Amino acid sequence: MHLFLTFLLFPQAFVLLIVLGQEQKTENEEEKVKIEVVHVPSDCDQKSKRGDLVNAHYDGYLAHNMTKFYCSRSEMHGHPKWFVLGVGQVIKGLDIALMDMCRGEKRKVTIPPSLAYGELGYEDKIPPNATLFFEIELYAISQGPRSVEAFQKMDLDNDKHLSKEEINHYLTEEFKRDGKEDPTKQSMILTDIFHKNDRDGDGFISAREYNVYRHDEL
Repeated sequence: MHLFLTFLLFPQAFVLLIVLGQEQKTENEEEKVKIEVVHVPSDCDQKSKRGDLVNAHYDGYLAHNMTKFYCSRSEMHGHPKWFVLGVGQVIKGLDIALMDMCRGEKRKVTIPPSLAYGELGYEDKIPPNATLFFEIELYAISQGPRSVEAFQKMDLDNDKHLSKEEINHYLTEEFKRDGKEDPTKQSMILTDIFHKNDRDGDGFISAREYNVYRHDEL
């Protein structure tokens, strides 16, 4: 599992209250993801949202000297990365940066330390308190396994509980539909979904557990 799938278990709130003397301020500019839209296709019938299964390439650099620390094109035989958007499978800043994108859209984004790897950094690749710069290209948007519609499609026996077999079947069909079959990535996503959602460890995801991210009401 590459480094972006290991950092966050749940999305963290990024609005900060800073008290300076007697002055109180809300989140300042330095704590925001800065987005530059490089290209938007003329045909955009769908935009990415939380809970979608997205497919993207992204290259990561240390902003202060533009040293490249990650390139999706050189990992996993160069295949774009599949992940569920907005649920912590990548760093918080990337979850934000990839929202409301069209298929084929390209962006350049700058992510502050608080929405990346913070004071700890990551191994020897990312130092503490590092601001990161990414070049992103979004290839595909699929209905993700966190939406109400997806829950209903996956719940084949209508018992309000999702088994690993039901979710795996759903992911298989979604990957086939987009022509992007990737058994390794599919297995990683399935494992991650259960790790983060099967809160009572019974091997099933209930409707209540499934809605832990409050994306939709069930």
